[in-house]
Amino acid sequence: MLCHADLDRAAQLARHWVMHGCPVVIHVDARTAEADFAGLATALHDLPDIRFSRRSPCEWGSFGIVQATLDASARLLADFPRVSHVLLACGSCLPIRPVAALHAHLARHPDTDFIESVTTADVGWTVGGLNEERFTLRFPFSWKRQRRLFDGYVALQRALRIRRRQPDGLVPHLGSQWWCLTRRSLQAIISHPDRPRIDRYFKRVWIPDESYFQSLVRQVSSRIESRSLTLAKFDYQGRPYTFYDDHLHLLRQTDAFFARKIWPQADLLYRTFLTPDGDRALALEPNPGKINRLFAKAVERRVKGRPGLYMQSRFPIRARGGTLSAAPYGVFTGFAELFHDFQPWLARALDARVHGHLFAFDRVEFAGGESVFKGGLSDSPTLRDYNPKSFLTNLIWNTRGETQCFQFGPADAQDICSFIAGDPNATVFAISGAFAVPLWQSGRSASDVRPEAARLQKVESDFLRALNAPETKARTRIWSLTDFIENPAEPLEQLVDLLHPRAAHRATDLPQLVALHGFGTFLQDLRNQGMAPVLMGDFPSDAELARPEQTFARPKIVR
Repeated sequence: MLCHADLDRAAQLARHWVMHGCPVVIHVDARTAEADFAGLATALHDLPDIRFSRRSPCEWGSFGIVQATLDASARLLADFPRVSHVLLACGSCLPIRPVAALHAHLARHPDTDFIESVTTADVGWTVGGLNEERFTLRFPFSWKRQRRLFDGYVALQRALRIRRRQPDGLVPHLGSQWWCLTRRSLQAIISHPDRPRIDRYFKRVWIPDESYFQSLVRQVSSRIESRSLTLAKFDYQGRPYTFYDDHLHLLRQTDAFFARKIWPQADLLYRTFLTPDGDRALALEPNPGKINRLFAKAVERRVKGRPGLYMQSRFPIRARGGTLSAAPYGVFTGFAELFHDFQPWLARALDARVHGHLFAFDRVEFAGGESVFKGGLSDSPTLRDYNPKSFLTNLIWNTRGETQCFQFGPADAQDICSFIAGDPNATVFAISGAFAVPLWQSGRSASDVRPEAARLQKVESDFLRALNAPETKARTRIWSLTDFIENPAEPLEQLVDLLHPRAAHRATDLPQLVALHGFGTFLQDLRNQGMAPVLMGDFPSDAELARPEQTFARPKIVR
C-alpha cells in the first residue's frame, strides 16, 4: 500500500486485508509528518502481518513512486515467502468485493499477471500530448512545482532534436499504476540483471509509475492479462474521479475488485464494503469496462453540460459547440409595430408566454407586466445588461416546457444579437423597416426624426447581417415591410406552423394591422431630408394604398 494522507483510513484498510489472510507492506510518503506516521504504526502494532518499508518522497510524476513500490515489493517478497501474488494499492483503494473472491480468482489464474500494458501507439487516454516523448526526452524538472522549467526544457529538447537512447530490449508500454503481479514476475523485475541501467533511464522518464512495471513485465511474464483489477477512472482532463457515498449502487454494479479513489469521509462505502463478506457473495470475473458507458456519459455531461444551463464548474467553451439555450423560443422584430394587438393574438395562437421587449433600455418587459419573473429574474435593465446571455438562458431554462416569445428591435440593447443568431433553438421572424412606423405615428416632422431613423436603420441592418451570416444557426424568416403588408396572412401562418406545429386545427382571426395611409409620404419626406430608407422595400405610395386591390383585409387563417 502506498499512502501519504488520511492514514486513519489506510489503517482501516490494512486491518481489513490482514484479517482476511493477506499480509501488507505499507509505504508512507517521506513528506508525510512523522507524527502521522507514528500514529499509523501505533494503530497497527497488534497485527503481525504488517510491515513498513523504507520511506521515500513520492512526488507526482517522479521516480520516487516507482522506488517506493520496488522497496515495498522487495520487503513483501522477503518477509512473506508464501505469497503467490502481489497487489499494488493506495490508501484510498477500497476493496468492493470479498477478499475470498479475489483469492478464488487468483487461484484460477495462478500464472497470470493482471496489469494494463499497451504500447504508446495504442494509448488514447493520456492527457498532455506526451505519449512517445515521455520515453525519448529527459524530464529532470517537476511538472507541478517547476512548470516553466519543465515546459522550457521540453521545448529546448524538441528544438535540438534530442532523442534518448533506450535500454536494449526495452519496448515502452503504458498502463494503469495499479496492478496485480505473480510472485515470479515481480521477483524477476526486482532482480533484473540490467536493473541499474533501467532505473537510471526511468528516473528521467515522465510519470514512470505508469510505464516502469508495464514495460518490464513484457520481458519476464509468461502470461499477461492487460487489465487492472482496480476501477480507476479519469475525466477528460486526466484527473481521477472520486467516489462518494451516493456511488454505492454504481460500485455494486461493477465487477472490479477494488475502486479508486474513495473520498475519506465516505463512511457509508467503508462501512458497507469493509464487512466480512464484502457486502456480497462471490461475483463474476472482474470486468471494469462494464460501466465505461456510464463514465462516457459523465464526461459528455461535464464537457457539454445541459443545454442552456451554465454553472461554475463547467462554463461553456465555444469550440465545443452545442445548443446555447435549453428550449426553442421565438424572437419577433417589427410585428408589435405593425399590429395593434399582436402580443395577445400570438399568445392565443401559440398557447405560449409572449413577452414585450425583454431588452428595452428602460425596463425588461415581462409578459403581464411582471416585475420579477420565474427564477427570480428582475425587470431591472442594469441586472440584465450585466450578462445578457445568462439572462436569456436563465429565462429559457426556468420556463422549459412552456414556449417563450419576445419582441426585439433596433431600439433595444443589441449585445444579445450574436447569441440569438448562433443559437439553434432560436427562431427569428423579422419585418425589416417596421421600426419607422412608430416614428411616423409620433407626429414629428421628417426632419426631426431623420437622425433617429438613420440610427435605427443602421442598427437593424447590423442585426439582419448577423442573421444572414453563414455561421448563423438560428432559424430565420425575414420580410421587408412592403412584402409583408402585401399578404400578412401567409407570414403569420408560417410563424404559427414553425413555433407550434401541433396546434389544434382552428380558424384564428389575424391581429389588426395598423393603418398605413400617409406612411409612404413620410418615407419620401425622409428621402428628401437626405436619408435613404432602404429596409422597407419599395413601399407603395399613398395613392396606391388607396386602390381597392391594395386594401389589406383581415382574412382568417384556416388550419
